[in-house]
Amino acid sequence: MHHRAQSRRPTVAALALATAGGLLLSGCGGGDGTAAQDPVQELRAQLPKAQQSAKVLRIGMDVNYPPVEFRGADGKPDGLDPDIAAALGRILDLRIEYVDTPFDKLLPDLHSKQYDVVMSALSDVRQRREGVDETGKATGQAVDFVDYFIAGTSMVVAKGNPKGIRTLDDLCGKTVAVQSGTTQDEIVARQVTACTRAGKPLTVHKFDTDAKALAEVAAGTAQVGLNDSPVAAHAARNTDGGNRFEVAGSQSRSNPYGIALRKEDTELRDVLAKAVDQLIRSGEYDKILAKWNVTAGAAQNAVVNGGI
Repeated sequence: MHHRAQSRRPTVAALALATAGGLLLSGCGGGDGTAAQDPVQELRAQLPKAQQSAKVLRIGMDVNYPPVEFRGADGKPDGLDPDIAAALGRILDLRIEYVDTPFDKLLPDLHSKQYDVVMSALSDVRQRREGVDETGKATGQAVDFVDYFIAGTSMVVAKGNPKGIRTLDDLCGKTVAVQSGTTQDEIVARQVTACTRAGKPLTVHKFDTDAKALAEVAAGTAQVGLNDSPVAAHAARNTDGGNRFEVAGSQSRSNPYGIALRKEDTELRDVLAKAVDQLIRSGEYDKILAKWNVTAGAAQNAVVNGGI
């Protein structure tokens, strides 16, 4: 699914732009100069009629993945994604409405039109863009993405890393906890094959929430948890005052987070991409990332379908 450290902004941005097939959407320049004079008004005028009339953008989100999305003290969605969504809502003059949805139901419910978009630490990967499962079978749930952040995968282990885990190959013979349906679920599935070939089987425990997966690592039932890097760093920094977990090895497989839309919603997709660009140019994007300690995942601009 879902989340990054150590690299400087040009590096992660270059990574986003280097991923295959990205359509770079730069700025809002119109030939008549109108957009350059008032890009925000121009964007609002480009919104599809449905959003213009309702004045609402409904977002599907699994509000259970700190620091990217979680419930704040007031019970309302808080975190990186809600802050970015709120800022996009201000740019587009839309009220943001969240529909809290289990992660594995996010794309099915998008296609049944329970909301307009998904924004939930959702990695832009080929299978989701093409709407196929791990076997290549069509799911009927293909989506487009507006990429806005670069995420990697990190390994969470007990403080002190007693098992000396540094690489994915070190998972062989161990028990790993992951959230079902995430990018990490896919990564560990491939590692199961590699470990079986090496004669050191890997056991995988899958859960419907990341919190449950981390609880397995805390209890010692699993030796490793795989998480998006911002989530892994947050867990290591904040759980039991930073004394429960640490991040092991280096992060792997960087992918962008994207706002997911139904393939037919190209108008809304393109407006959101331009709004992300506007947010980045304004400087507010950098402030939001700094607030959540995830500046290493900054993108330089929005990219449509830029994932691996």
